[in-house]
Amino acid sequence: MKASKKEFIAESEDLLFECQQFVLEIQDTYQTALNPDTINALFRAMHTLKGLSGLFGSKGITDLSHGLETLLDDVRLGKVNINEEFVHFLFKNLDVLKTAIDAIREDKEPDLNSQIEEIKSFRASLKENTEGPDLKGLISDSILKVLSEYEEHRLKTNILNGNGIYLLKVIFDLSTFDTSLEEITKKIKKQGELISTLPVSENVPDGSIGFNLMFASTNPLDEIKADIEGEIETLVQLKKNSHPASSKKQEQSLKSTTTTVRVDIDKLDRILNTIGELTLAKDAVKRIGIELSEMYSHTPFVRDVYKISQTLERRLAELQDEVLEIRMVPVGQLFSRLAQVIRRFSREIGKEIDLVMYGEDTELDKSLAEEIVDPLMHLVRNSIDHGIELPEERIRKGKAEHGKIALKAYQKGNYVVIEVIDDGRGIDLDKVRAKAIEKGLLDTSTKIDERELINFIFAPGFSTKDVISEISGRGVGMDVVKEKLAALGGFTEIYTKKDEGTTFTLTLPITLAIIKALVVRVGDMRFAIPLTAISETIALEKNDLQTVEWREVFYLRGEMLPVKNLGNVFNIETTDEEMLFAVVVGFGRRKLGILVDQIIGQQEIVIKSLGDYLKGLFGFAGAAEIGRHEVILVLDVESIIERALLRYEGVTHV
Repeated sequence: MKASKKEFIAESEDLLFECQQFVLEIQDTYQTALNPDTINALFRAMHTLKGLSGLFGSKGITDLSHGLETLLDDVRLGKVNINEEFVHFLFKNLDVLKTAIDAIREDKEPDLNSQIEEIKSFRASLKENTEGPDLKGLISDSILKVLSEYEEHRLKTNILNGNGIYLLKVIFDLSTFDTSLEEITKKIKKQGELISTLPVSENVPDGSIGFNLMFASTNPLDEIKADIEGEIETLVQLKKNSHPASSKKQEQSLKSTTTTVRVDIDKLDRILNTIGELTLAKDAVKRIGIELSEMYSHTPFVRDVYKISQTLERRLAELQDEVLEIRMVPVGQLFSRLAQVIRRFSREIGKEIDLVMYGEDTELDKSLAEEIVDPLMHLVRNSIDHGIELPEERIRKGKAEHGKIALKAYQKGNYVVIEVIDDGRGIDLDKVRAKAIEKGLLDTSTKIDERELINFIFAPGFSTKDVISEISGRGVGMDVVKEKLAALGGFTEIYTKKDEGTTFTLTLPITLAIIKALVVRVGDMRFAIPLTAISETIALEKNDLQTVEWREVFYLRGEMLPVKNLGNVFNIETTDEEMLFAVVVGFGRRKLGILVDQIIGQQEIVIKSLGDYLKGLFGFAGAAEIGRHEVILVLDVESIIERALLRYEGVTHV
């Protein structure tokens, strides 16, 4: 992908994200106190996108963003009233723009003609807003004739809201007027809304420049004069029933964030690959040092090699940590996207949902964060559509009328745990069982526990709902959630209770770049097991193993631990020795002891893909190079746990 194309896509996605945030704010405030700065910011973002796409050469995106810009200009000028239909129309077109950007990524020019015509039709169908007071007699004609259409609209709106209209007359020295004007503008914005800045020439001495600053405020004149020095004239009296909170505008900083730069994630990947190669070189230097010490004892030359090896190892670890830190992003960025989905779709289907978020500062690798956006989107939509009941149903159940969805993130060792929690109706296990029998996934006489029954919803196409809506997540994509997490070295768990709610728990490693692994031997083969998945290792004898319900188990500190011989999993001939080693992997109830012949030791590895030909091969997450350029396979712990913990051979839903 060309650098110009990457830059266009990155800039466009940033602008669309900003636009979504602005539309959400408009949706929340248009019925009470719509902030004109929000409309202006949305207008500017769309204008920037139009210019950006024009420079890039995408006519479709340019024309579509121009149509939306024109529509937003009508809003700015008070020609269009904002309602729920208008907000939904904006959301729809932002989705269209996002799809168009995705098409550009795939080297396709999007066809947006039908959508552009729809914007024109929608704009034509809206009635002009002629509401507003007659300014004749209220404001001097000399002022009115120099106001822009937008400034006149803001003047009328503020008068309608009962705000006071004031005129501040100031004169500045010509050499410093820019900073002086900026300072006085900030003070005005603290008091209300700056409507217009009008240069004046009358009664202005040489070497100076004068301005008339017209602004609106809900504050009384005495309070304004206490903060702003100068001659202030009242043009329209403040009405006593105006609401200060509705017109206070948050001051926007003019300072640019010049200390940050956008870095292409591919560049960081290439740096990490180089670090991976250096890690192999470091291990080689370390091995050579050990061999030299065995041959020549501790001579000065051997000691120098050892010191160089230690320094290289330490500096390489620092470099690796710093690069990985650059790749980390706060989970709050994901939560912001999910908040948009919750607030948007809940209103579309007539549900009031309160959102709470915890642990937004928890950090995750950028590449992993992007990979789990879609799985999280599925889960959130599932909670909105399937989980949260309609208000009347919640009231009948004695619940609060508003539903609740909580997004929670926290670090657990080298893993990040993300939870999507709703207080809805929960999963109907009877329906799940009936649907599983209907699809032939379960025999009518088979008895399975609640956890295994819940796992059926991850089967492709599995759904307990009679009518699948556009918002639905369960049944359409729940299998994708599980597969995606497994591919990333994580796993999914579900906890549910009827009429109390459901919790989806996603557990995934913080990063997939350079990891520490335990190298083990099974027969004549060696494998790597990521340390992030390991809780402990145990030495045991064969007679320590017992069989319970056709499973081999080992009693570990009074609890039954299922075990699986890795040689049996991959049909490898193992050494027939009495002493075995169990590598305990997983968390909580999903623990498994993987039996191996020998534990060789820890090793830093860089996981490489097995390629498209071997993609989806059971039990392996990739390959890694160790030692003297030896390639070993890295185990996919989650898939091995999943298969080993299935109680019945006939259950094929995972």
